[in-house]
Amino acid sequence: MTESSSKRPSDFIRHRVAEDLKQNKNEGRVLTRFPPEPNGYLHIGHAKAICINFGIAADFGGLCNLRFDDTNPTREEEEYVEAIKEDVRWLGWDWGDRLYYASDYFEQLYEYAVQLIKKGRAYVCDLSADQIREYRGTLTQPGKDSPYRGRSVEENLDLFKRMRAGEFKDGSRVLRAKINMASPNLNMRDPVMYRILHARHHRTGNRWCIYPTYDWAHGLEDSIEGITHSLCDLEFENHRPLYDWFLDQLGVHHPQQIEFARLNLTYTVLSKRKLRELVEGKHVSGWDDPRMPTLSGLRRRGCTPEAIRNLCERIGVSKTDSVVDMALFEHIIREDLNKTAPRVMAVLRPLRVVIDNYPQDKVEEMDAENNPEDSSMGSRKIPFSRVLYIERDDFREDPPKKFFRLTPGGEVRLKHAYYIKCVRVVKDKQTGEVTELHCTYDPQTRGGWSSDGRKVRGTLHWVSAAHALEAEVRLYEPLFIKPNPEDEEGGSDFKANLNPNSLEKLTSCRVEPSLQGAVPGSRYQFLRHGYFCLDTDSSAGALIFNRTVSLRDTWAKIEKAQKKGQKNQKFLSPDGQ
Repeated sequence: MTESSSKRPSDFIRHRVAEDLKQNKNEGRVLTRFPPEPNGYLHIGHAKAICINFGIAADFGGLCNLRFDDTNPTREEEEYVEAIKEDVRWLGWDWGDRLYYASDYFEQLYEYAVQLIKKGRAYVCDLSADQIREYRGTLTQPGKDSPYRGRSVEENLDLFKRMRAGEFKDGSRVLRAKINMASPNLNMRDPVMYRILHARHHRTGNRWCIYPTYDWAHGLEDSIEGITHSLCDLEFENHRPLYDWFLDQLGVHHPQQIEFARLNLTYTVLSKRKLRELVEGKHVSGWDDPRMPTLSGLRRRGCTPEAIRNLCERIGVSKTDSVVDMALFEHIIREDLNKTAPRVMAVLRPLRVVIDNYPQDKVEEMDAENNPEDSSMGSRKIPFSRVLYIERDDFREDPPKKFFRLTPGGEVRLKHAYYIKCVRVVKDKQTGEVTELHCTYDPQTRGGWSSDGRKVRGTLHWVSAAHALEAEVRLYEPLFIKPNPEDEEGGSDFKANLNPNSLEKLTSCRVEPSLQGAVPGSRYQFLRHGYFCLDTDSSAGALIFNRTVSLRDTWAKIEKAQKKGQKNQKFLSPDGQ
C-alpha cells in the first residue's frame, strides 16, 4: 500500500483488497480496469468509477487497464475513444501501455462460445427479440424454454459457424447460454451471448457480422487480461451470478466482481442515452456544452480535475445509492478555485462613469494583488482614468433600504483606487434610462483608503473605459429545474424539466486589460461575480468567458425557498474575496 493510501479513509472495497493481499490471493497482484463503452462522452458519474479503479490500484501498488467495451458498432465511434482517453488523462490518471479493446478478443470470445456449445451449455435460438422477452417470464413468473433449446451440439455448431459467415439476416438468430429458465434471477434465464449485426465496426471493419453482448464479453475480457478485482456500480450486482457462471463453465481465471454505489447528482441526468438525446435534439450545443455533466463540458466550464477528485473522495465508496446535492459540488469547486484563481475585475452590465475632477489625459497604474489566498501569485497593475465603467446594478437613483452602493450624492470606494461621489445623473430623454453618471473623486484616498478616517460602506469593482477589453460572458444555471429531472410524474418526458434560463449571454461586457493574451481554459475570479473560464471558442479579438460557479450558493437558496419547511442541508462557502 502506498503512503498516500495510508492517510485515506478505508472503505469496504479497499478492505477487501487488503484482505486478498494478506492471503496472497492472485500472487499478491492488484490489477483493476476502467471499461467504458465508446458510445458517448464520459460524465461525472464515470469520474467516480475512474477514481475508484485507478485510485485503488495506485493505493495498493497495482495497475489499472483502460479497456474499451466496443461490442456495439452501431453506436461506437473513434471520436468517443479519443475523448475518453483525453478525459481520463485530464483527471490525472494514466494506463501506461495497457490500452485494450473488447474487439482485441473477438476471436477468443468466439472460441469460448464454441466451447460452451460443445459442452451443451449454449444453443442457437430462432426466436425474435420480442419472443425472447415473452418467453423470459417476469419477476413473479418463471420463463419457459425456447422450442430451439433442445438442438443438438452438432446443429448448434453448424448454425453458429454460419451465423459468423454472414449467412443469416440481422435479428434472425442469436446464440444463448443454456442455464435455467426458472431462475429467480432473470439474468440467468438463458441470456443472449451473440446477435447478428451486419454493421461496420470502427476497428475491425466488416470482418465480423456477429457481436458479443456485454454480459458475455465483459467477464471474459477481465479474465483474459488477468484482472484481479472487477469493480463496477450496483447496476451490475444482479449480473454477478452470470459473470461467475460463464467463467466457472469455461474454467478460466476468475476475477472478483465487487459493486459500489454510483454517483448521482441533483439537477442532472447521467444516462448516456439521455445525454445523447440532448445533443442530437439540439437542446445543448454538443457533448462539451458547459451545461452538460460530461467531463469535457465541466472542463470547458472551468471545473478543475482536482475538484472532481475531491468530490469523489468526499462522498466515499458505499453500497447504498444516494444523490449528491449540486450545492456540495459547487462548494468544492469554489474551495479549489478560491486558492488557485487570480482575481480580476470585469463589468458585465456596464454603466459609464465620468470623474469630472480627474485630469482628462491622466492615467494611473493601481496596484492589485492577484490572489489574497496565495501571496506567491504576486500582483498586477490596473489602469485608472477619467472615464470608467461600473456595474449598472451598483447604482440606484431611488435606493432601497440598506443599499450601500452608489446613489445620487452618495460615496463609495472603488476597489484598489479612490473614493468617488455621484454628483449628476444623465438619462435617455425618451426612455428615462440612466446612461451616464458624473462623479468626483477624492485624491487623498488612493488605494481605496481615506487618510482622514472617513469610512464608506460600499466597495465597487470597475474598469477603465479606454483600456478595458470587450468580452462576451455566458452565465450558466443548472440544465434542469427539478432536483430529479427523471421524475416523470404524469407521464412527462425528462426534457420537459429543462431549464429555459440555463444560459444567459451578455455581449457588451468589459474586462480589465490584464486578460489580454489569456489562453482558453484560464480560470479567474471576477470580483463580486464568481469564477469564470476563458472558453475554447475565444480568440484574441473575441474573448468569451463561461461562468464556472457563482461566489455564493444562489441555487441552493432558490431550492431552499422551494422546499420551505423541509429539512434540506446546504453547503455554503465564503465569497472568496
